[in-house]
Amino acid sequence: MRFSESWLREWVNPPLAAQALCDQLSMAGLEVDALEPVAPAFSGVAIGMVLAVEPHPDATKLRVCRVDVSEEDPLQIVCGAANVAAGQRVPVARIGAVLPGDFKIKKAKLRGVASQGMICSASELGLAERSEGIMTLPGDAPVGEDLRAWLALDDQAIELDLTPDRSDCLSVAGVAREVGVLNRLSVTEPAATPVASAHDDRYSVQLKAPAACPRYLCRIVRELDPSAETPLWMTERLRRSGLRPISPMVDVTNYVLLELGQPLHAFDLEKLEGPIQVRLSQPGERLALLNDEAIELDDDTLVIADSNGPVAMAGVMGGADSAVSETTCDILLESAFFAPEAIAGRARRYGLHTDSSHRFERGVDPMLQQRAIERATALLLSIAGGRPGPVVEACSEGDLPQPASLLLRRNRIRQVLGIAPDDAQVVDILSRLGMTLEPSLERGRDDGAGEHSAGEHSAGAKDAGEKGTTENRARDDAGAEGWQVTAPSQRFDIQREVDLIAEIGRIYGYNAIPVTHARSAAFTRAPQEMAFDLELARRTLVARGYFEAITYSFVSPEQNGWFDPRPSSAPLSLANPLSAELSVMRSSLWPGLIQVMRQNLARQQPRVRLFESGLRFLGGAENLRQSPSLAGAVVGPVLAEQWGAARRLVDFFDLKADLEAVLTQTGRLDALRLGPPATESDAHPALHPGQSAELWLGEQSIGWIGTLHPLLARRLELPNEVQLFEIDLAALGVGERPAFEPLSRFPSIRRDLAIVVPATLPFERVRQTVMASAGDLLKQLILFDQYQGDKIEADHKSLAFGLILQASSQTLIDAEVDAVVQAVVERLEQELGAKRRT
Repeated sequence: MRFSESWLREWVNPPLAAQALCDQLSMAGLEVDALEPVAPAFSGVAIGMVLAVEPHPDATKLRVCRVDVSEEDPLQIVCGAANVAAGQRVPVARIGAVLPGDFKIKKAKLRGVASQGMICSASELGLAERSEGIMTLPGDAPVGEDLRAWLALDDQAIELDLTPDRSDCLSVAGVAREVGVLNRLSVTEPAATPVASAHDDRYSVQLKAPAACPRYLCRIVRELDPSAETPLWMTERLRRSGLRPISPMVDVTNYVLLELGQPLHAFDLEKLEGPIQVRLSQPGERLALLNDEAIELDDDTLVIADSNGPVAMAGVMGGADSAVSETTCDILLESAFFAPEAIAGRARRYGLHTDSSHRFERGVDPMLQQRAIERATALLLSIAGGRPGPVVEACSEGDLPQPASLLLRRNRIRQVLGIAPDDAQVVDILSRLGMTLEPSLERGRDDGAGEHSAGEHSAGAKDAGEKGTTENRARDDAGAEGWQVTAPSQRFDIQREVDLIAEIGRIYGYNAIPVTHARSAAFTRAPQEMAFDLELARRTLVARGYFEAITYSFVSPEQNGWFDPRPSSAPLSLANPLSAELSVMRSSLWPGLIQVMRQNLARQQPRVRLFESGLRFLGGAENLRQSPSLAGAVVGPVLAEQWGAARRLVDFFDLKADLEAVLTQTGRLDALRLGPPATESDAHPALHPGQSAELWLGEQSIGWIGTLHPLLARRLELPNEVQLFEIDLAALGVGERPAFEPLSRFPSIRRDLAIVVPATLPFERVRQTVMASAGDLLKQLILFDQYQGDKIEADHKSLAFGLILQASSQTLIDAEVDAVVQAVVERLEQELGAKRRT
């Protein structure tokens, strides 16, 4: 929500400087995101009147103007704008003026003709991003007066970053109401006198979806002047609020939207046929929108329709076919209440987001429509004339939201806030917020049950251990007396007793609440000694050159399907997503990491090493399981560019080494193994089938490691060498405690062995076979060579490894060592079909 400070101060003017006012709003829960000047700095610009315009003698596109700025003689100014004309009031930068960008106006000659200043456009003054021609001012603009002072440009724009529950402050009226309450000041509202009808023409309205639209008002306004121009005061307020002026009919609806918070829409009356129908769209219906986009409507989209079909998407955007134009004289002005649940998510579904949908999906005051249409009519008549008709209202009273009526207990205020404001303060605060209070004598022991969540009892935790005593039961019974409070219609967020208490707290002032220290017992628990330490894992990865990323827990269905397309793992969809790109809960951390990698590569960062820890959401809505996971993604050179080592791209084995460094803390690194999937259908669809492996810790599958699938890399416009890993932290369990083993006093003996095995046989199978056959004498197995080429069959490979043998009670003799080696060779031949290479 963006508005100018001067506009707010017309409603309520507290004795606070702009920054102090912003600080007050932020402390009250209306966070101020920005405080900016409404216009850049400039000086020496006066209001002038063009007396005469003559063609330049030597340039067809230039004109020589005589401009009165209330000096002794008119100024001669050469101007290139096509729209300059005699009789206009215009901004004139005189000699010595300084325009935005530190541009100084000096004496000049243009094609031999002296120019004593500059007639300015809005963009040259920093009042618009671009403009065609000079800026023209109203005919009553005082000639000679300083333009900056006359337009009150020493003003500031305040931008609020409101939470979705505070839709009541999406207007100047709502913010003014808050400022008035905070400073105990009355609010000056514009007159809301109903406009008298000048004719009796009415437009029929049919509510065919009353639950979605329980109230719809409209009015015919005839004989508007299509040549009328929006007054400067209104265009300035719109500009300072971030909206571009268009035409009086559109500008008035936008102005009332900002002023009161009620979206309005104007239809060209001649383009409507038959009664207005507020209904759900029908299959196959299409609508051409004001943004020149044509959409096919879903069957749950609320529309405004006439006899020919939809003319607007309710609460979102009007249709192009019924829009007002430069020749429109008769309009149908609409003011309606749409239920938030009927609008929420519809705009985003069609890739839209408008000021109207932003308000309706959060909630608009259901009692505001009459006031808004009367205010808009009065403004429109004052600008463009016209003859209004009576207001036609269609209403389903039973479907209108009813204000919440809540019991507020004195004792509960003390429990939650830790303070006990007197009754007069409570009544004063809530009354100024527009709530009605009636004394309530209802009694009931406050035992924290019912509507209250555990978090709401934090301030009263000291009473938790005392509830069994008779003394405290009596005290709670007495404290249950309070008020029956009815919230105003604009406060959709007031639904529970704690909401009322929160209002008391923020208006009372969080700074005014004294600091108290909790008197609860503290419990400390020592972590399991061998539990996996995620913080240590983070530090290990950072030490190896990784950067930690934190990404959204929700992704697009398409991205999630690329990394986990299995039907059995359909993702959990959000009921009200932020956008289509963030509409399902992730079942893998890879989509977020890949997106961060793409952004880094696009910014010319060729070496990317990322990791993230967080939750994966598995099993869908019915069997949802939140799995804590750790994932990584790397691409690019192994080492940063340098002269000391040749450039080499990171590969599968580099990532495997990083992962082993992380898993060392489990104390079970010898139990870690990498294995291919049992069948082709078990292979991970996002990984290269020949450069990936499932991670096992003992008999427990803990995740995957491998190279990104080439097809997926091509689709994502990534290099083919992207390496990924993802492990399930819960599957790691508790590691093994390190145990001391006495060092042998006897020497070790090494025997090297080379075998030929099928090329597809993983070394893990060889390792397991060797260790099983060598027994306790084998202390270490070292793979030091793999060879394929001459003298080796095409579909085979040679593996060379060293056996480190050692006994703890004696020195091994050659015969014992040879026996072990022979047992190993025989078992490799029998189980794996290996042949010893000599």
